[in-house]
Amino acid sequence: MKLGCIADDFTGATDLANNLVRAGMRTVQTIGVPDQSPDGQVPADADVVVVALKSRTVPAADAVAMSLQALHWLQAQGAQQIYFKYCSTFDSTTAGNIGPVTDALLDALHGAGQGFTIACPAFPENGRTVFKGHLFVGDVLLSDSGMRDHPLTPMRDANLVRVMQAQTRRRVGLVPQDVVARGPEAIRARFAALQAEGVGVAIVDAVDNADLMRIGLALAGMPLVTAGSGIAIGLPPNWGVTPGVAADRLPPAQGPRAIVSGSCSLATNAQVQHFRQAGGAALALDPLALAAGRQGVAEALAWAVPRLAQGPVLVYATAEPAAVLAVQAQLGAARAGALVEVTLAAIACGLVQAGVRQLLVAGGETSGAVVQALGVQQMAIGPQIDPGVPWTAVQSPLANGQPLHLALKSGNFGSTDFFSKAFKVLGPAA
Repeated sequence: MKLGCIADDFTGATDLANNLVRAGMRTVQTIGVPDQSPDGQVPADADVVVVALKSRTVPAADAVAMSLQALHWLQAQGAQQIYFKYCSTFDSTTAGNIGPVTDALLDALHGAGQGFTIACPAFPENGRTVFKGHLFVGDVLLSDSGMRDHPLTPMRDANLVRVMQAQTRRRVGLVPQDVVARGPEAIRARFAALQAEGVGVAIVDAVDNADLMRIGLALAGMPLVTAGSGIAIGLPPNWGVTPGVAADRLPPAQGPRAIVSGSCSLATNAQVQHFRQAGGAALALDPLALAAGRQGVAEALAWAVPRLAQGPVLVYATAEPAAVLAVQAQLGAARAGALVEVTLAAIACGLVQAGVRQLLVAGGETSGAVVQALGVQQMAIGPQIDPGVPWTAVQSPLANGQPLHLALKSGNFGSTDFFSKAFKVLGPAA
């Protein structure tokens, strides 16, 4: 295995796997750390294994324990480099989890307090760039973007040096863009200078794909890389890998289509609105009604299943920030989030049992809940829908032995017409 990856949520894992497949690396994604059963074994010829965890919003100590378990498994498989993947919007809180997991992985690889790595969430194809240590979403600072109102991990500081320094025991430094522009040798020289100053984590600027390629070459041989999915674009040349057209082949698509959406991001709100305005069949879930028992899984399925023959159906809990805050004020943020996740996961399972074989899931936490409920253990990565979001093919005990095509979309990703475009990528259903 060339590269062993630890992703802190399921959509982030497919985002990373998508970039690696596009670059020509044979990539397998696992749901959690594989077990020793035959179903848990990964193909021997895989260049990369991406271990998808649901650790982004759990307590920091739990995230550390899960990540170390994944690290030890990847080391046992002979991974030459470890990649800790987090969101391109650096989703976290002051207490973690990016900093504590980075510290734990560095300690495990180098010894307590030792080692050096980077932190770079840049993904220019999706409008995430880092300049002078500040993270931009499109043309605005992270702190001025929709992420400032994220229900679980609101991001109100765009200065990544400051954000990371609040989370890690190590000193944090910066590799500015003018150094990155000079190429891999200049970047490595800056790494050496920072280490000499006692820095353990370096935020690295990147404003375009050329920067990612330069950074990737500078990371050859670094035991641990921490980043969003963008840095993955620049790593494959370190192993002599070039893009290949066969890396993203999936079985032919078949069966009815459905969407479940729990994300409340600006992008997903726009996608839900576009789907509805185009005449798509859509059912809104109300967390307060769910909590009171006035709405539930059975009612949603009774609405959705008869409509499957007419085209994709959408069941969503996506809402504007003010509505989310109002629900959280009554139910609490944790209870509201868990209620939506559990309900949408159960609805997704019911849809698959009813014959759905093309399923799109919007939202990182929702995706994690759905994949676990479906009993998925591995994912074959297929063609890209939009940057960071591929189709995958999985096996689920609920699909009666038939392939299930599954797309896991980070809340912030995708064009406004993403829901309709996604199914066109797979082509007509068999």
